[in-house]
Amino acid sequence: MSLLSPQLQQKLATPLKIGSVEVNSRVLQSPLSGVTDLVFRRLVRRYAPESMMYTEMVHASGMCHARELPKIMEVDPNEKPISIQLFDCRPDFLAEAAHKAVAEGADTIDINMGCPVNKITKKGGGSSLLRQPEIAEVIVQTVAQAVAVPVTVKTRIGWNEQEINILEFAQRMEDAGAQMLTLHGRTRAQGYNGTARWEWIGRVKEILSIPVIANGDIFSVEAALKCLEETGADGVMCSRGTLGYPFLVGEIDHFLKTGQKLTPPTLVERLVCAREHLQALWEYKGNRGIRQARKHMAWYSKGFPGAGELRHQLSRVETVEQGVELINQAIARVG
Repeated sequence: MSLLSPQLQQKLATPLKIGSVEVNSRVLQSPLSGVTDLVFRRLVRRYAPESMMYTEMVHASGMCHARELPKIMEVDPNEKPISIQLFDCRPDFLAEAAHKAVAEGADTIDINMGCPVNKITKKGGGSSLLRQPEIAEVIVQTVAQAVAVPVTVKTRIGWNEQEINILEFAQRMEDAGAQMLTLHGRTRAQGYNGTARWEWIGRVKEILSIPVIANGDIFSVEAALKCLEETGADGVMCSRGTLGYPFLVGEIDHFLKTGQKLTPPTLVERLVCAREHLQALWEYKGNRGIRQARKHMAWYSKGFPGAGELRHQLSRVETVEQGVELINQAIARVG
């Protein structure tokens, strides 16, 4: 287990200050489309009660025209700290959506300027804003003036290898009023391929005075420590590492606070968690929850004898009873 320098360890033991908001954890759960709903966040928060959680990405324009707030924006009044992430390219729509997000209970508003998906970038949102820094700047200014809570930005290092403009872009975001920047160390063109370029996170950290959170390839406690040591970042954000493994944020948080590594969950504990996740999605969303649960069950079903067959069966479940029975049988086999 790598150790952090004493100076960095001392910093990471203190609360994270995001403008007026103080968070007693330096480990954050990334917003993930189709994943970080109320059910998933509750599982992560069980092991990391003080960490900042994020809702799924919410389209500001769609939200402004809707009669009701989208379900992906729903937060539990007891879940704190919580941030609602918005995306769009129109400052006025984002400001209006931010007002509604604050009324819903958001402690901070996060603006997505990093999503690489075509259907988002074609509408001028996500990482396409890296190519439109003037618009991105106006967005942050407008939203920051519209709400009393801190506004933060999540982005990437650039559009592609030839357009890595994160140093200028990040400085613009701070100057516009962003209170924290989360940086995924890949370009938009990379998607989730290749290796995250943590060195760019370190360069951004050197020039900004607001907190910089490192994102990309945080799949373990060891990876988080290596990233923090290499970048000097103010914290880490876990993304794909929590898919089928909602324990990760808590494991990293525990190590940063205590210097001790938690014993990983047993296979049975992971399968029990999968069963609970399935049942909770059914209770929260009904049949739609069962369909959404299939991908989660596939993520849980890895790394043990018979996992492939279990994954195949769980990807086709039609009812919660079928899924629970399959998981119970797996628990009996491995327990």
